[in-house]
Amino acid sequence: MKVFTVGTDDNLKDFTDAVYPQGSMCLSILLRGKDIKVNGVRVNSNVRLHAGDEVVYYTKPSQEALKSHDVVFEDENMLICDKESGVSSEGLSSELCESGEYYPCHRLDRNTRGLIVFAKTRASESEITRAFKDRRVEKIYSALCKNAFTAKEGTLLAYLTKNERESSVRISDKPTGSAVKIITRYEVLRAAGDVAEVKVILHTGKTHQIRAHMAFIGCPVLGDEKYGDVALNRKYGLKRQQLIAKTLVFDFDGKLSYLNGRKFESKYDFK
Repeated sequence: MKVFTVGTDDNLKDFTDAVYPQGSMCLSILLRGKDIKVNGVRVNSNVRLHAGDEVVYYTKPSQEALKSHDVVFEDENMLICDKESGVSSEGLSSELCESGEYYPCHRLDRNTRGLIVFAKTRASESEITRAFKDRRVEKIYSALCKNAFTAKEGTLLAYLTKNERESSVRISDKPTGSAVKIITRYEVLRAAGDVAEVKVILHTGKTHQIRAHMAFIGCPVLGDEKYGDVALNRKYGLKRQQLIAKTLVFDFDGKLSYLNGRKFESKYDFK
């Protein structure tokens, strides 16, 4: 059993995603069994929540034991987690902070697996976030994409416009309005029929960049329900994007420079 108090108005699904990874991973099961109470009343749907509400999850030990991440590296300055699909960055941060101070330095989409970095001190947070901002962190992803590539590799330049209201982005060839430039490099590692495994290197790191950019060139990430190919996703029975934050290599300019050049790698891959 886990008990939480709501801080700001929300809905049950988004609140659960943000505070309780294990509850998020089995939310549909909990709702079907009416194993969640809001202010003492059992609920079976995505109800609205208000600041001050008490939410109680009657999770079983097996559900509470669901793993949200593995630790790839940890010292006194930094923690690198290998995040599971279905776990939000905010939910993982909330879970970690139950046992100490952790400061998120970037984020991954809820359904993207792989490496995510947390600082353990404010000084480390400043240095890590600065390295990400200054593009001194090499970020390599693995993705399964629709095999419609016209070239085995390439560096793509486009412009991304964010739609905050719809939590989505739009890609265009030319800058318009508030659009920001994005650069995405890809390399097809292997292809079989209508699917290709692709290595993706981000030269910029914007919201949904890989997912939207791959879709823009006609090669969407498999399982992506926002930008993907509906028929292809249905063919393979996929409802989560097949995307892994695979590798990180840092180039720090301060006290964390002892980590420079060291490669950190996710255990996840496509077999």
